Amino acid sequence: MSAEVIEERSPADAPPPVRPRRTRVRELPEVRWAALATAAFLPALALDLTGAPAWLWAPLYVICYAAGGWEPGLAGLRALRERTLDVDLLMVVAALGAAAIGQFLDGALLIVIFAVSGALEAFATRRTADSVRGLLDLAPDTATRLTPGGGEERVDVSALRVGDTVFVRPGERLPADGTVREGTSDVQQAGITGEPLPVDKGPGDEVFAGTLNGTGALRVTVDRDASETVIARIVSMVEEASEHKAPGQLFIERIEQRYAIGMVAATLALFAIPLALGAELTETLLRAMTFMIVASPCAVVLATMPPLLSAIATCGRNGVLVKSAAAMERLGGITRVALDKTGTLTEASARVRGIRVLPGSGLTEHEALALAAAAERPSEHPLARAVVAAAEERGLRLEPAADFGSAPGRGVRAVVAGRTVQVGSPLALLDGAMPPLERPGDPAPPTGGGDPVRTDVANESSRRATADDTAPAATADDPIRTATTDGPAHTAVDQDDPVRVAVAEVEDGGATAVAVLVDGRPAAVLAIAAPLRAGAAEAVAALGQLTGTPPVLLTGDNKRAAARLGEEVGITDIRAGLLPQDKVATVRGWEDTGERVLMVGDGVNDAPALAAAHTGVAMGRAGSALTLETADAVVVRDELAAVPSLVALSRRARRLVAQNLVIACVCIGALVVWDLFGHLPLPLGVAGHEGSTVLVGLNGLRLLRTSAWPSAARTGRRAAGSETMSGGSSHP
Repeated sequence: MSAEVIEERSPADAPPPVRPRRTRVRELPEVRWAALATAAFLPALALDLTGAPAWLWAPLYVICYAAGGWEPGLAGLRALRERTLDVDLLMVVAALGAAAIGQFLDGALLIVIFAVSGALEAFATRRTADSVRGLLDLAPDTATRLTPGGGEERVDVSALRVGDTVFVRPGERLPADGTVREGTSDVQQAGITGEPLPVDKGPGDEVFAGTLNGTGALRVTVDRDASETVIARIVSMVEEASEHKAPGQLFIERIEQRYAIGMVAATLALFAIPLALGAELTETLLRAMTFMIVASPCAVVLATMPPLLSAIATCGRNGVLVKSAAAMERLGGITRVALDKTGTLTEASARVRGIRVLPGSGLTEHEALALAAAAERPSEHPLARAVVAAAEERGLRLEPAADFGSAPGRGVRAVVAGRTVQVGSPLALLDGAMPPLERPGDPAPPTGGGDPVRTDVANESSRRATADDTAPAATADDPIRTATTDGPAHTAVDQDDPVRVAVAEVEDGGATAVAVLVDGRPAAVLAIAAPLRAGAAEAVAALGQLTGTPPVLLTGDNKRAAARLGEEVGITDIRAGLLPQDKVATVRGWEDTGERVLMVGDGVNDAPALAAAHTGVAMGRAGSALTLETADAVVVRDELAAVPSLVALSRRARRLVAQNLVIACVCIGALVVWDLFGHLPLPLGVAGHEGSTVLVGLNGLRLLRTSAWPSAARTGRRAAGSETMSGGSSHP
């Protein structure tokens, strides 16, 4: 079905920039009802205190009670119908009880303070949602789509389809996630990735919906539907996070009902026992109602979620997606960090650094690369993309691949131009150890004993364990230590075997060796390497300082390449040559000893370990569906420095939760003691109870401030600086 054309326009026209919209106070119904209750209460208070006749102030009190109490009262009755005791209902009952004994002023004051407190909570909650949903407002509503005939048409963004080409003028916001087809420009994408400076974009570069185009014009091919853009996924995940409560909050909610029932029983006892002993009715009832109000656990219930949700929203604004409040809480409790190599400590965009054609293959470098790239093209693995990219850069023609299959941790096989091509781990291919391949749609094999850990994701994408060609995989009891006097590990190589000589030379150079077999015979060895991520060494040092334990490198790469990288980033505990199931076993081994492991990987080949760890963080600007499903958090901004900032922010949120619980418990305890052993006036009790609730709520929202993330980043940098100054003393 063709999209509706909104308008035809000349190239000179440009839509105005879209500004994020924030909720106004008067738009919230809770605020409007609280304002009406307050507006009725203030003149009633003045008339009551000045001795005016009741017919003047009584109607105003009625309006105050109705405006401020109908909504929580109705919600409480609905909860009661479901056999749940709502604290809001108790507040309304207390106000009506005060009015029943002639204390209209006290009851109205309770209603007003309660309504204003609820309005403040609603406003704060809406602002939390606005801070994330405002990202959606960054994306324009319409886009300039190029027609097959070369013309332009303005269409709604929802009408864009994958493969469409849009034209983005200078100063416009990009309407969709896509790839630049023509043009160069600088793009401001701080709202998505958190990068403070504009990023240069040219043909082949990825761009995101909602980012601001700079001085150049771009033609962009749409890669995702509007509902699948990075912005949409950020908003969706943060909204889902608000529905998944932290363990602390779940514990509070489990005991809340029992506490509320006990509180009602204590209130009835405080009323009935003194009354039976001859106490005065009015004073006894006021004391009992004051107790019920000040003992209500409103502040305790509100202590946990606001700090965690505020931290999640702040992370979302800075290019880090956290899937739930439980995940945010767990991040602050980690005791050990394990990192993947490719795509985590190094850039995800690996490159083919060299091609070694083997004697007797009968192939040129270009022919060997073309066959390997054709076989790898159906794969989504980073090394496969590097091989395909190298062939495309050289302008090689790639034949279609048939009968494609893969083996986890080993390689791929396909039929290209009638020839069987295998590409993958030298250990697996050269020793004939490659097992039967898995075709798309086949069930993935189990990854070992114990509980299943998403074995479906340990399929083709996690197959690249290019282990050392003669040494066994490292285990948890036999890590490689790069801080040795002998330097990186070397392996004896048969000099009469040109294949193994080529593999050893590639690995000695710090690259990953990938073997290419054609019709069962070794044809070439590809040298693939990825540059180290900027700030990787600082991030490793910061994580070590934050946890008090040196980070560990878990990689399927060969020992020599892993050792060389470890030296560059300051990691001395290296586990190399690991298959996906080996990483899972290593992580579970730590977990079994009481460690709380944070696994950081690229979210595809590390998915089983991410799922097995206490908390998993996936690197990946694109945020694939697999990454979002497996990891607890995704670093969309694709900067390793964001990981220590995330941990620091989580720890700050946990501290705020503890502060809130202390504030709530101290306030409730002090007010209850005052009421039981002294004389606490009802208005003062109401003010103290609601004031502590508002204080706890506002304290939890401190992490929504724009300074929260930079402050967490500074904490991470200070930790890295402390580690550097200590000379890495925490490393064994």
